Formats: sequence, C-alpha cells, structure tokens
Amino acid sequence: FPKAHFQRCLVHVMRNICAKVRVDDREKIMNEFKQVHQQTNKKEAAAVLHKFYAKWNKAYSHVIKGLKEIEPDLLVFYNYPKQ
Repeated sequence: FPKAHFQRCLVHVMRNICAKVRVDDREKIMNEFKQVHQQTNKKEAAAVLHKFYAKWNKAYSHVIKGLKEIEPDLLVFYNYPKQ
C-alpha cells in the first residue's frame, strides 16, 4: 500500500504522555489532549493541539517536543472523509 499513511495509536501516545508527567497533572493533561481528536476537521484539531503545546510546554517541554516530532502522524485520520 504505497499511498497508505501511518496513524499513531492514540492510546499508546496517551500512555506515553502519562508516564512522563506528574500524577497530579495527568487527568488535566489527558482531558485536554483528548480534545484534539474530538474536533470536526484537521484545522481545528491542529489549533487545539498547538494550544495544548503552548499551555504545557513550560512544565513538560520534553513531552511537547516528542509530540511535535510525531504531529503529522497524530492527525492522519483527518485526511480521510467520514462516511
């Protein structure tokens, strides 16, 4: 499938985030991160993701850096029309 695109498993991404943040912040961070994948289109999802980056970068720059590296793989499913 040469035209297939790789989509990161959101469950594994969220588990990875949880493993790298303080227990006290986990629920807030997960609730905010889940908002990315509840948007109606890729543009809105990217906007929410970038807002997430801005809010949490100071406390968890290592987590945000990792997410930025895989960002294209996080939003792949928005490339396809919903049926």
